[in-house]
Amino acid sequence: MSVCDLILGQTFEVSGNPMTSPWQEAVAVTRDSAVLLKDGRIEQVGKASALRRQHPQARVTDYGDRLICPGFVDAHVHYPQTAIIASWGKQLIDWLNTYTFPEELRLSDPDYAGIIADRYLDLTLAHGTTTVCSYATSHPASVDAFFEAAETRNLRTIAGKTCMDRNAPDALCDTAQRAYDESKSLLEHWHGRGRAQYAITPRFSPTSTPAQLEALGALWAEHPTCLMQTHLSEQVPEIEWVRGLFPTARDYLDTYEMYGLIGEHAVFGHAIHLEPREIGRIAETGAALVHCPTSNTFIGSGLMDVAGLAARSVPLGLATDTGGGSSFSMLRTMAAAYEVAQLRGTALHPAQLLYLATAGSARALHLQDTIGTLAPGYEADLTILDLASTPAIAQRAAEAENIWEAIFPTIMMGDDRAIADVWIAGKRWVTG
Repeated sequence: MSVCDLILGQTFEVSGNPMTSPWQEAVAVTRDSAVLLKDGRIEQVGKASALRRQHPQARVTDYGDRLICPGFVDAHVHYPQTAIIASWGKQLIDWLNTYTFPEELRLSDPDYAGIIADRYLDLTLAHGTTTVCSYATSHPASVDAFFEAAETRNLRTIAGKTCMDRNAPDALCDTAQRAYDESKSLLEHWHGRGRAQYAITPRFSPTSTPAQLEALGALWAEHPTCLMQTHLSEQVPEIEWVRGLFPTARDYLDTYEMYGLIGEHAVFGHAIHLEPREIGRIAETGAALVHCPTSNTFIGSGLMDVAGLAARSVPLGLATDTGGGSSFSMLRTMAAAYEVAQLRGTALHPAQLLYLATAGSARALHLQDTIGTLAPGYEADLTILDLASTPAIAQRAAEAENIWEAIFPTIMMGDDRAIADVWIAGKRWVTG
């Protein structure tokens, strides 16, 4: 007979989408609440006193006034870039050539790939992130290394071999056929194994020939429940480059659409400089977009129109975009999302920011029925936030007139010190 865990604290609960409806109707924080965990899933959420009476044999962990959240979901990362995070002075194309490609070449060594995968997942867990959707390198061993590291931690993760057959170092390039064959082999091995899911992963149009995009479109058609992840309209020079490489395409999105790489399970990172037609097609097909605010400011890409895209009912996720992003923390990423929105004339509410980092990103990754929400039947990945983790945060929170004023300083100034605890599939995570 399995033993239940009963976790007490304040609970962050989502019943709708605060990006498309009033946040007061979609999100709530409940005091004196509890979450009952059994067999790796959430069994019940309710008042602490009632659940304690109903389950007197449960192991109790009392977090007091700390906030019980779904584990953070980082919807767009490059785990191979862990070691080059916070590198100086480049924008997208120069970033790839100067930092990314040389580092990705190092992951041709399976041992080094394993070291980086372990390091990345430990760093992100320390920041309260329990699910990531990652690009690997073009080396199949880098995919294996990532999924193996995630499997040892029992993490729900998504990843894929990054496919490139041009405009990259020869040692990183595959071919259209190899991209298809290796991706298919990895997909068949990992997709649905434990908590792993595979994503078909062309890096972006400039590094894939039409033949490769066509091959990956064919693979996705054969496995439509997989995600397809790639980049879209990150920087203006990149868009001009795409126009030159695909002179018959209507726009950047069309370079994917022509080869069947758009649909409900498509996840496009960045999507800053979109044309009206692109926004319309994304909304029509149900494809998701992922906001990468620390990356977009760090490498000078631009300011995503989160409010405008939400108004079109486009599914939106949030991501650190390691290592173009300058932090492993989803709290720092929420803070950057707030600042970017302010520059575009919108003040995102803390309820919306927490939603984007949890249920919103889960929805973008088609995991909305699995993770990202505190509700019965969901997998029990949890992050516990200390809302007074530093003197600066504590003194501001003490002046709060409501719970959202108490949460907001942690979003804006919090880091790994605010992560009081992490639970993975119903078990408390212990470093090392």
